[in-house]
Amino acid sequence: MPATSPYHLPTLRRHYEQAAADKDAGEKFYKLMADYNDKNAVVLGYKGAAEAIRARDASMFNKLTYVQAASRTFDQAVALDPANAEVRFLRFSVETNLPSFLGLSQHVDEDRQLLVQTLLKHPKSGLDTEAFETVRGFLVNRSHVSEAEAQQLARIGS
Repeated sequence: MPATSPYHLPTLRRHYEQAAADKDAGEKFYKLMADYNDKNAVVLGYKGAAEAIRARDASMFNKLTYVQAASRTFDQAVALDPANAEVRFLRFSVETNLPSFLGLSQHVDEDRQLLVQTLLKHPKSGLDTEAFETVRGFLVNRSHVSEAEAQQLARIGS
């Protein structure tokens, strides 16, 4: 995506970070992503994340609708590019925060494994420095990796 596009990856990453922390930013992010209908796997991943954030902020009546939409969008994104670590990270970050009774967190182990394997290949991981730092920080800081994996990941320079 060109830098002028609203779907340029650094721009989407900023929106996602802000939306994760702020309800108004979450609404803005959802509105931006709701109009996206192309087939770029990573941008679709961010659309799924926006739908999940919308679920967080929705009324109890609408939460499940948005979570299910996010799940379908993540399925589309992964189908387009199954090995894309950024797409898998977005799905992982959402699924690890869903209540287990919803039954919508079935990809957590698979995505975690792919993410760790990808990070261990860095700088030949396919992730740019910003994405690498974000994914590694999330996995380590939220205890989604073993102590041994955390030590391995800490030794990798970005």
